Amino acid sequence: MTQDAHPLQQMFLELVGRHYAEQIGIRDEQVVAYVAHLLTEFCDAGQLFKVHNAANRPLSDVGEMLLESDPVYGPASSFDRERQVRKHIGDYTLFFSGMFPESINHFRLRRERLENLVDWVKAGKESYYIVSKFEQFEYAKVAPLFAKLSRNFEGCVYGLNMVKNDLQEMQHPIASRPNELLM
Repeated sequence: MTQDAHPLQQMFLELVGRHYAEQIGIRDEQVVAYVAHLLTEFCDAGQLFKVHNAANRPLSDVGEMLLESDPVYGPASSFDRERQVRKHIGDYTLFFSGMFPESINHFRLRRERLENLVDWVKAGKESYYIVSKFEQFEYAKVAPLFAKLSRNFEGCVYGLNMVKNDLQEMQHPIASRPNELLM
């Protein structure tokens, strides 16, 4: 099944599109489609942890991901690897900052992590910016999208938080109608 055929894809497109347009003023179809696709992709938890280190251990620590992305002083074997990991950092930080902002502190309290020193929003913005600078060859067409994601990162996070609120309301529809009688 292709991602476009995923049953949640259309719902995410509608929710993201509505909140981005109405509440934060982002009416860019590419940005909306990318974020909706990201939500669909991350329904599979394995996609959240698709970046692995040299020992093939999945990385969930943004600080470790940042180290993994360094092609000069770190283990990234190429600039393509840097782009791949930086794109994931942008996606990962956007997703968690927007959909589960409360979990960021939970991650940090859970154990000593490198990311305790990392500002997630800054890491996400910077990572999308770096991805946008890969403007050659097969990356030329998508580079402007990542520039937009970097420029609008905080707005995208805020819009995802509204999507999260809608999803919570859909789970518990009675909570949204406090004035109605149950019987």
